[in-house]
Amino acid sequence: MDFGRAFSTVADFFEREGFPVAVVGALGLHAFGVTRATQDLDLVTDAAARLKTVAFLESLGYETLYASEGYSNHLHRDAMLGRIDMIYVGGETLRQLFEGSKELLTLDGRLARVPSPEHLIAMKVQAIKNDPARSFQDLADVRSLLMAAPVDRGKVEGYFRRAGLEGKWDELRKSL
Repeated sequence: MDFGRAFSTVADFFEREGFPVAVVGALGLHAFGVTRATQDLDLVTDAAARLKTVAFLESLGYETLYASEGYSNHLHRDAMLGRIDMIYVGGETLRQLFEGSKELLTLDGRLARVPSPEHLIAMKVQAIKNDPARSFQDLADVRSLLMAAPVDRGKVEGYFRRAGLEGKWDELRKSL
């Protein structure tokens, strides 16, 4: 997959439409020195952009594999455009996430915003809560971020507690 090409295409759309966009997932982790293999581009944007985003991606030839209020997954038959996974947030979460984001990556010559390590971790915690089968990889990502970047561990603990995952936090904390 050509991450730069895919990001640049989508970033142009978000810029035109006036919606914020940030890179999350494995590429977001990479901005903080955590590198792992990935085969998709994970992005977060305003929940108000959801319908336009899905329609835009479909107009480019992406097949929508799944769509809900909070997520959508899209796959292009051209492997260079690959898979794009979207996360949609609104309200106070949107405000805080983008206020704390910074332009930390360059993709295809274009600066890309990345949320703070705490917000990346919050998304990982939510993913674990929604799908416990993701625990192994997502907890490994959280652990790596906690070790690689300055992180407010009090905030992180709060994310785990609010998600009802105190046991996972306790195990993770002990492993650091």
